Amino acid sequence: MAKILDWDSRIGKRVRLRDLHILLTVAQCSSMAKAAARLGVSQPAVSEAIASLEHALDVRLLDRGRRGVEPTMYGAALLKSGRAAFDELRQGINQIESLSDPTAGDLRIASPESISAGILGPIIKVMCERYPRVQLSVEAFLTSARPLYPQLDSREVDLIITRSIPRELNDFAVEILFEDQIRLATASGGPWDNRRKIDLAELIDVPWITVPSGDVGSSVVVDAFRTRGLEPPRIAVTTYSIHLRNSLATGARFIAALPKSVLHFGGQDLRELPIDLPTPPWPVVIITAKRQTLNPVIERFIECAREVAKSFVTRSRAGKA
Repeated sequence: MAKILDWDSRIGKRVRLRDLHILLTVAQCSSMAKAAARLGVSQPAVSEAIASLEHALDVRLLDRGRRGVEPTMYGAALLKSGRAAFDELRQGINQIESLSDPTAGDLRIASPESISAGILGPIIKVMCERYPRVQLSVEAFLTSARPLYPQLDSREVDLIITRSIPRELNDFAVEILFEDQIRLATASGGPWDNRRKIDLAELIDVPWITVPSGDVGSSVVVDAFRTRGLEPPRIAVTTYSIHLRNSLATGARFIAALPKSVLHFGGQDLRELPIDLPTPPWPVVIITAKRQTLNPVIERFIECAREVAKSFVTRSRAGKA
C-alpha cells in the first residue's frame, strides 16, 4: 500500500462519517445484510460505502470468514480509530448540550455486582436528584487480560467503578473513593442479632455462604478461623451473587461474608456481627481512560461519588467509636 500523504484531497474529502458508521455496524453485525437492516438502508448501499472506504485507503477492510464478515488488519485499525472518533464527537455534543443545559447529557457506567448492589445506587440517586435530565446506563463489568479494560478501550462505557487498581496505569486515570473490607452478616431478628460479643468458635457449625474458594472473601473467613486455631466453618453455599448471599442470609439464617459497603447500602434486613476479621482493606476506585475527553456529566458523577463515599467513611468511623 502506498503511504497516504495527501490528507485533504485523498482522505479528508473522501472518508465520510456515514461510511465509517456503516463499517462499524457491519463489524458489529458480522453481516452486510444484517447491518443494512439495522441501519434501514439497502444492502447495495452498505456495499457501496465499504467499497468507497477501501478505494480511498487503497486497502481491503473486510473479509468473509466462517463466522461471517470479519475485519482485516487494516479494517481493525480503522475500526479502533473510528470508534474513538465517534466517541469524541459524542462527547463534544454532550459538552455543547451541557453548555446550554447544565443538567443534560448521558453517562455509561460499568461495575461488578458488588458495586452495583452497594454504593452505586446511592450515587445514582444523588446524581439523578441534582441533574434530572442526565440519562445513565449501567452495564456489567467485563474483565480481560488484553485489553485490560475492554469496555473503556472500545469506548463502550465512560467510566468503571470496581475493586482493584490496574497495574498498568499508562492508559487509565484512577481515583480511590474509599477502602472496603469483608464483614460478617446475619438476618435481623435471628439468633445472632443483638449479640454484643460473639466468638468464632460458636459459628463453626452454622451454615455459611461465601464467594468461591480462592477469592479474597473466602480466604478471609478461612484465615480468621485458622488464626484462632479452629477448623474452617461449614460452607454451605458458594456464589459470587450478592443478591443470593443477601437472600439466603436473610431468609435461611446463613452467616454471609459481604463487603461492608454492600452491607451498609444494600443489606437493610441484615446485621453486621461484632467480629473483627484479619483482613486488609481494598480500594474501591473509579477508572476512566486518559485519552478520553471527560465531559461535564462524568465530572459531575465523580463529584457525587466522592460525596457518597465520604458519607459512608464518616458513618463507618462513627460506628467504631
